[in-house]
Amino acid sequence: MMGLKTAYYYVLAVKINLTKIFKKIYFTTRLYKKSLISKVPSQFFFFPNPFLMSSFSNYKKFAFQINNLDPNKFWDQNNSSKEKKELHNFLWLSSIDRKDNAATLRKIISLWNLKNLKYRSLIWETSVISKRIMSWILNADIILKNSNFEFKRNFIESIVIQTNHLRKNFKYEINHQKKIEVITTLILSGLVFKEYEESYEYGLRELEKLIETFFDDNGFPVTRSPYDLLNHIKYFLLIKEITKDAQKYVPDFLDNVLEKNLECLKQITTPINTLPLFNGSVEEDLTNFYDYVNHFKIKIKKPKVNPGNIYVLKNRKDVIYFEAGNPPKKNYSSCYQSGPLSFEYFCDDQKIITNSGFGINISNKARLFSRFTSSQSALCLNDTSIVGFEKSNMMNKAYGFLIKRDFKILNLEHKNESNEIQIKAGHDAYLKNFGCMHNRTLSIDKINNKIVGQDKLTQKKVNLKIKYDIRFHLYPGLTAVQTIGGNTLLIQINKNKALLFSTNGKSLKIEKSIFFGGQKVLDNYCIVISGDIENNEKTIDWEIKKKI
Repeated sequence: MMGLKTAYYYVLAVKINLTKIFKKIYFTTRLYKKSLISKVPSQFFFFPNPFLMSSFSNYKKFAFQINNLDPNKFWDQNNSSKEKKELHNFLWLSSIDRKDNAATLRKIISLWNLKNLKYRSLIWETSVISKRIMSWILNADIILKNSNFEFKRNFIESIVIQTNHLRKNFKYEINHQKKIEVITTLILSGLVFKEYEESYEYGLRELEKLIETFFDDNGFPVTRSPYDLLNHIKYFLLIKEITKDAQKYVPDFLDNVLEKNLECLKQITTPINTLPLFNGSVEEDLTNFYDYVNHFKIKIKKPKVNPGNIYVLKNRKDVIYFEAGNPPKKNYSSCYQSGPLSFEYFCDDQKIITNSGFGINISNKARLFSRFTSSQSALCLNDTSIVGFEKSNMMNKAYGFLIKRDFKILNLEHKNESNEIQIKAGHDAYLKNFGCMHNRTLSIDKINNKIVGQDKLTQKKVNLKIKYDIRFHLYPGLTAVQTIGGNTLLIQINKNKALLFSTNGKSLKIEKSIFFGGQKVLDNYCIVISGDIENNEKTIDWEIKKKI
């Protein structure tokens, strides 16, 4: 039977999806196109620094010299939907040679306006429009250099029309990532065009609302996603610096949340300058991003808390990231991955144990598979994920895959003593279906320089056969071989370095697995401890130590 909360979201999903259908039809009409036309500003109040877009376009995919392009064929390429979005969002403008003659670039933009200024669903998708307008405005200095009056007017009019579309439809947007994109675009357009200063003021009001609802007291997203944290920091920095360029006062609420955001990010940045792969994170090298932050001479303080309930255990070259938080609220759970008490382990600045990452950059199927408990370095009972996901197509189209049931983290303890660093936690996610509680202890043994783990399963329902699998995903490129004894594995890092993984568990094996954290699916290996719960209780001990 459908619960009241689920029924509420289902009804709301029906409304959202119907609204989307009718809006798409209305967007193609002449009446709607006419409604987007408004006063065209005569000029830019100022030209923002194009460097501010560099944190959004640090890839080299579109690095080229525009003088070598044929503008008449530029938009005739036969690309996939993903490639079209990347082409039409114009983020590649940050990669062009700015010494080139901009005449070719203006021709490319003129042809775009000629073909695409009427609504087309993929090209007018919210994220694509927002990034396109930001890219145009932040590169307007080179685009408009030596341009004639007609091009300048058409260029500015196109920005106004697209911005008006975003403003008209902002109230219908429920995706938090798209919200910050639109807010940034409105603030930016309101700063560079004095005639639309009201968009700047509106954007600031919506920004304050978003910050109040989307971040906890420590400045971490309520989605519990490190990747959401990074993305919002990028937009907050852009808004702050452009506001300063426009000689406007930077709101205190923006300064405050940005300071907290950066503290959280610094705390969870791994030894290889990436994010830990929890709850929607993908691999992204943060080196260029921190260079970008340092450009503004921002000093980042170290937080006194564990941001997003991600605990960091660190001793010399051993670092563990441990996920010990409750799931987010249902309406913020579309990127949540079912892996409480999962962990990632780094040794000598190299990643050893990982989660599988979030497949959003690969495909919808990869995104779904990467959310299952089996894709995390965690415990799985009877091949079942810790949380269930809504199966309604109606709800998934409206929100993405939301979680269907939640759980609680229990008995959380964290200590740092002279001989060890230890964290303990449990959860009740398997209590309802299997009558089983899971408690995990992770320690860094400072004296013997090894990682010690224990997973304790307590069954409250008798005579219920339960199979357990505890997975430890190895980072792509690492291999493992089983020793003669059977309960020890050799993890080969390189020719001169190896780790030993051992356990008291009955069945220790190596399985093939897949990694979703990059731009494509990668093969990797997974260490699995398997068995059955006997006598209503099972304690599995394991450890990782350096091979001498």
